[in-house]
Amino acid sequence: MNRLLVLLIFVSTFMFASTDTDKPFEPVQQYVMNYDKNTTCLVRHFKVYKDPKWVGKIKTRSGKEVYFSSPKALFEFYHRPGKWFDVGVKSERDFSEIVVIDHETLKPINAETSFFVYGSRAISPAGDDLVPLKTKEEAEAFSKKYSGKRIFKFDEVSDALIRLLNGRI
Repeated sequence: MNRLLVLLIFVSTFMFASTDTDKPFEPVQQYVMNYDKNTTCLVRHFKVYKDPKWVGKIKTRSGKEVYFSSPKALFEFYHRPGKWFDVGVKSERDFSEIVVIDHETLKPINAETSFFVYGSRAISPAGDDLVPLKTKEEAEAFSKKYSGKRIFKFDEVSDALIRLLNGRI
């Protein structure tokens, strides 16, 4: 009788447990930055370990990992990968993973779902830059605190904006 009661309680717990169906299931992805003291930014040729809160990484479909000293350098490569032909990519379709460091938590996050603050007082090793944050709310709070001018989603960051940040317009 006790086994039947336990089984009944067990089954009813799962049948009547509330589920949050408003939110789609999102698998938790752990992003990793595997660089050392010899890892150099492809674009700026800086040692990326010297300022880890600005590091970015693009992993190619062939498995190669390319590191950057800042989001600005990452976007510079992203928009013109053919300029660095030795990496072996022709377009953004050759990328399998794009990762940046969340400026608040200092954890690696998916760049393509992140938000980037433009025009803040935060300066990367490459100068004026875009500050990556995981959520729009975090980006808004950062922008307010550090005088950010605008917030961009990943796909809104244009080559022209990167050229502007580099002083090439």
